[in-house]
Amino acid sequence: MLIRSVDDATDDEPRWRRFVEQQGFGHFVAPGRDRAVPAVVPTQFLLDGRRLFFHLARPNPVFEALDERADCLMSVAGDWAYIPGSWKAIDEEDPRHGIPTTYYAAVQLIGRAEVVDEPPAIAAILRRQLARQEPDGDYVDPIEHGSTLRGIRGIVVDVASVRAKFKYGGNVDQAHRHEVARRLDARGGPGDHAALRHLTDDESTSQA
Repeated sequence: MLIRSVDDATDDEPRWRRFVEQQGFGHFVAPGRDRAVPAVVPTQFLLDGRRLFFHLARPNPVFEALDERADCLMSVAGDWAYIPGSWKAIDEEDPRHGIPTTYYAAVQLIGRAEVVDEPPAIAAILRRQLARQEPDGDYVDPIEHGSTLRGIRGIVVDVASVRAKFKYGGNVDQAHRHEVARRLDARGGPGDHAALRHLTDDESTSQA
C-alpha cells in the first residue's frame, strides 16, 4: 500500500499495536510460489509481542501456499469513514470544489509462518485466543476436545516488519481538520466516532 509521510505510523508501535489488538480480525495472505493469485483468508487472530497466533480448518487451501513458501502477511484495516468533499470547505471556500476522501487505518504485519499440527500445540494456541476473547469464560481446556483438534491446524507468524498507515487528514491544516471532526461528531455514523478518535490522537501528537 502507498503510505505518504503524513500518514505513516510505522514507527509509532503503541498506536498501531493498539489498533491491531482492538480489531483482532484481518486478511491473512500467503503468496505461495509462482501463483497468479495468492491465498487470502479472512480470520480472527491474536497478536502477542511480535507473533501472531490463530487457527484454520485443516482443508483450508492456504496451507498449500504455505507449504510452497512460508512468507506471509496479515492485513488489518478498519475505523474508516467517508468524508464528503463539502466537509473540507471552510470560511469562503466553495464546498462544491471540495475533494472527497476516506479516512481509515491500515496495518500490514509481514513475516514467516509456522504451521502447527500437534494437538498439544494447537490447544496452546486456542488457550491464548480464548484467554483474550473470553477471559472469564467457563469452558473446558481445549485439549479435552481430543480428536476434534485434528480438524484444525495452528499458525504462528513471527512478525519481521510492520507497515502502518493512519489516513486522517494529515495533509490539511488544523482548521480544516477541526471542521471535519465537527461533521463526524454530528453525523455519528458507523466508523465516525473511531475516525474522530484518530483525528484527536493526531492532533495531540502534533501538539506534543
